[in-house]
Amino acid sequence: GLDAETALKVADQLMAHDALGAHARDELGISEITAARPVQAAFTSAATFTAGAAAPLVLAAISPAGALAAVVSVGSLAGLAILGAVGAQAGGAPPLRAAVRVTFWGALAMALTAGIGRLVGAAV
Repeated sequence: GLDAETALKVADQLMAHDALGAHARDELGISEITAARPVQAAFTSAATFTAGAAAPLVLAAISPAGALAAVVSVGSLAGLAILGAVGAQAGGAPPLRAAVRVTFWGALAMALTAGIGRLVGAAV
């Protein structure tokens, strides 16, 4: 909305003090509010990992011994489906598609892990 001469004066004044900061803020939209927070990210990651790992552990603790593998597997896949749908919803993507994708790859990972365990003689 500015004429060329005024725009150049504004750009010169913005760049005179802190060129990198002006570029980050005005061109890229990076500000103090949107800057990365690695410590916060680390604590959030640790908390979500702990919460996600707690569900299968609780299922293992309350399951009968004969049904342990089935209960933990089905419960974990249900949890993956729910988290996939919630994550997709939060990101504006189709929840069903994400839930199916996350559940499929989770089931594949479980099957491969169990298969490798059988091959090497580990308890499954």
